[in-house]
Amino acid sequence: MRISVRVKPGSKSGDRVVANDPYLDVFLKEKPIDGKANEALIRLLRDYFKTSANGVRIISGFGSRIKIVEIGGPEGT
Repeated sequence: MRISVRVKPGSKSGDRVVANDPYLDVFLKEKPIDGKANEALIRLLRDYFKTSANGVRIISGFGSRIKIVEIGGPEGT
């Protein structure tokens, strides 16, 4: 399943996921430095969707706040 995610890095409210149409808003404590926010996003979504270690991957938007993320799929079923 592919979903659109709007990432809000450097959030003081802590790591959390909020469902807002048309995006899944993800608040992260990590700042977008050296890919740390992307790593934190993957960890948080993996826990949120209760999937395996390879169950979440960013398809597009590596340097953007709006990302397309694949949950599950061939590698993370």
